[in-house]
Amino acid sequence: MADGEPVRVVLVDDHPVVRAGLRALLEGRPDDVVVVGEAVDAASAASTVLATGPDVVLMDLNLGAGPGGIEAIRHLSAGATPPRVLVLTTYQTEADVLAALDAGASGYLLKDAPPDELFRAVRATARGETVLSPAVAAMMVRRASSPGPVMTEREVEVLGLLAEGLGNKEMARRLMVSEATIKSHLTHVYAKLGVDSRAGAVAKAIEQRIIRPA
Repeated sequence: MADGEPVRVVLVDDHPVVRAGLRALLEGRPDDVVVVGEAVDAASAASTVLATGPDVVLMDLNLGAGPGGIEAIRHLSAGATPPRVLVLTTYQTEADVLAALDAGASGYLLKDAPPDELFRAVRATARGETVLSPAVAAMMVRRASSPGPVMTEREVEVLGLLAEGLGNKEMARRLMVSEATIKSHLTHVYAKLGVDSRAGAVAKAIEQRIIRPA
């Protein structure tokens, strides 16, 4: 993006009303931001980005049926010239944030952000900066500075699968590891959360916003 040119944005959200609102908001400031495309799912996101070459992709995490925003981010990030992806979602659990950043997202913003914060985030993302909403940044700081044990990304994944109701064998298959490895992860998870059951681990993880309810 050259200096003085508007930021070219693609919107990825499965709700037409949300896309329409974002387009109206973002294009409400002349010569600042232009929406060059919209997509409703991971597949249309890939084709739209390929066709338009945006500076920034505003990506929701929940895209209805089929692959979600995390999978879409991962696919876009694997391209030859990956766009910068700014997550714009209602979810702010540790699992969602870590998964999005690990997939290649440049930033993470919540949908209750004020318009000015959204504009600043879009422009900063286009410049190559990392952007986190204040609530998400505070959560990451707490995670980094916590004096107690911190969940690893894999342990957070295991907690998410627990919330889906998967057994050890199904979790091992999903994560492509052995059942013994799953049992080891569960032992660590129980100890870190101070619980002694699968149900207790899920309840505590949801309470602490490590994962969201399944």
